[in-house]
Amino acid sequence: INLRLILVSGKTKEFLFSPSDSAGDIAQTVFDNWPEDWESEAVSKAEILRLIYQGRFLHCNVTLGALGLPLGKTTVMHLVPRDNLPEPNSQGEKNL
Repeated sequence: INLRLILVSGKTKEFLFSPSDSAGDIAQTVFDNWPEDWESEAVSKAEILRLIYQGRFLHCNVTLGALGLPLGKTTVMHLVPRDNLPEPNSQGEKNL
């Protein structure tokens, strides 16, 4: 599966993955093979990279095959760093 990943800055890069690869695998692969022209946007660890597909954040364990992505075509996803992930079961409200 060919993925075209887009950073917030608008920079893009294409990567090839198999349908069994998960969003977490993709984040790790991109982190390990960070493109030189993305250097100014490098992150400290793969865990903060998040994929967005059709407006939704993908959970780390979702595979490309589970999303039903077409083989042989390019699928576009956004790749964003997210340092402060919400806590499980939290509605994003802070305890004051």
